[in-house]
Amino acid sequence: MNRAGMVRIAAFGIIGLGAALLIAALLLSTYTSSRIQKIPLNIDESLVSEGTGTALDPASLMGERFVIDKNVPLSAQQQITVESPANADVVTLQVGSSVRRTDKQQDNGLLLAMVDTVTLNRESAEAISDDSHPGGSVQKPRTIADDKPATNIALPHEGLSYRFPFDTEKKTYPYFDPIAQKSYDANYDGEDDVNGLTTYRFTQNVGYDADGKLADPIKYASLYDNNEDGEVTARAELWGLSGDPQEPITMTRYYAAQRTFWVDPVSGTIVKSEEHANHYYARDPLKPEMALADYKVTSNEQTVESQVAAARDERDRIGLWSRVLPISFTAAGLVALVGGALLGYFSIRAESALIDPGLDDSADHGFFGKDETGPMPAAEATTEKLPAARPTPRPDPADQGPPEPGGS
Repeated sequence: MNRAGMVRIAAFGIIGLGAALLIAALLLSTYTSSRIQKIPLNIDESLVSEGTGTALDPASLMGERFVIDKNVPLSAQQQITVESPANADVVTLQVGSSVRRTDKQQDNGLLLAMVDTVTLNRESAEAISDDSHPGGSVQKPRTIADDKPATNIALPHEGLSYRFPFDTEKKTYPYFDPIAQKSYDANYDGEDDVNGLTTYRFTQNVGYDADGKLADPIKYASLYDNNEDGEVTARAELWGLSGDPQEPITMTRYYAAQRTFWVDPVSGTIVKSEEHANHYYARDPLKPEMALADYKVTSNEQTVESQVAAARDERDRIGLWSRVLPISFTAAGLVALVGGALLGYFSIRAESALIDPGLDDSADHGFFGKDETGPMPAAEATTEKLPAARPTPRPDPADQGPPEPGGS
């Protein structure tokens, strides 16, 4: 095989490579990018919010009167990890939530605690719940001295939990509240910049109206078998009520909350949150009488920074597969196609020159061979002009005299 033939084969190979790159770019921009927009399976987050509020002094539960302190420092924490089942389609998040007074030591300041588990669709971020699969559970509370394994109580979840979907839209989403044990609307409320990241702001009202007034508070669903913390009967003096100090008074626990989420619209990551929650006891749901915890907390700076970084990582991963690689493959494919075509053209020229060397004269040959469109060589030759001989006129017979006599 001569060199021209080898070059032609190389040209076909380069053209094939270019076509393959273009096909790969098409697949990346359509099929692959949609498959990578899924909730990660390696989530391990510790989210902390800080603020102040009115809260019960847990030590007073054993005293002569329940003590309620105002303007105390509070911290709310969520520990989010991935549990089984977790696969290509679903992910199960276990979330341990707690609210504690930071002016108290260890468990002396613990006000609220819950372990919520939910299985989500990795693409839509919605809970997977049906008759055979509740889609979630909450852990039954245990005392400090209880060393038995934790017991889960089935709790059907619906809507979103702890995340928003990829490509979050400017609309209303149902967002599940594990304390109220049902979902409430999270309404789009505008855009904000959070640490240089453009986010969508969503607001949710649970038991409050749009003006922040108690409208329909939730009767607390106790996780204890006998509803020990849902309804409490105590002497009037313990509640701090006037009248007969020994009169037993039964109060019901209620709950209401207002939340604001700042969401990265690309990855659906909640990068910042603010919560006003009110847990209280009352005989009339719209007239709180004793606060268990009425507080407002906001994500601290460390949490915001870590969540923004996680959102940017997700953005980079999605951008790599949906934009950077497809564009790069498309550009490389086009270059390969053009380069292969040019290489093939020159290989044909080279092979033609080997067969007929005269065909390689670029001065006399066009793209397909001899160039016959130009002027003929004779038309461009320099000619010399020669003087033309002038003809001698013949004499007119009339002008000639008669012939002389005797002439022969």
